[in-house]
Amino acid sequence: GCCVVSGRRRTSTCCVMELRWTTKRFADLTVHELYDLLRLRVDIFVVEQTCPYPEIDGQDQHAVHLFASDKDGALIACARILPPEKDDRPHIGRIAVRKDLRGKGIASELMHRALEIVKEQYGSRRSALAAQAHLEHYYARFGFRRHGPDYIWDGIPHVDMRREEI
Repeated sequence: GCCVVSGRRRTSTCCVMELRWTTKRFADLTVHELYDLLRLRVDIFVVEQTCPYPEIDGQDQHAVHLFASDKDGALIACARILPPEKDDRPHIGRIAVRKDLRGKGIASELMHRALEIVKEQYGSRRSALAAQAHLEHYYARFGFRRHGPDYIWDGIPHVDMRREEI
């Protein structure tokens, strides 16, 4: 197959539907990969959503980064998985797909892969995320359930969601 796992660094790369899926810890990202990740996230979360906020938040260094590139090497989707903190759950966040490629199942593949990484790293798919409120039903498809009321985060309605091992 197309999947390759490279030894002790726990980096892997897979190809699906002409996409190259890569999983890396922060220290293993190349400068170009980091730039592309931050660029995609700023393009979506700051520019497209007209939401000026500090995208570089000091959390990336602790995360596992999952991203997909097209056959030309352009980054088209990403997510990060943060280690458990006070709620004892890893957090999946910064879930993004380039605007022109939405509606093609890439986000679903991204979520399935993120949940597999959570299972590999932490022993189960039990996890959490802070969803934009209008995406609550989308994340419910992956087993996430609302945990608490809506709240405003950087000017956008959000809801905390949790997933149990199912």
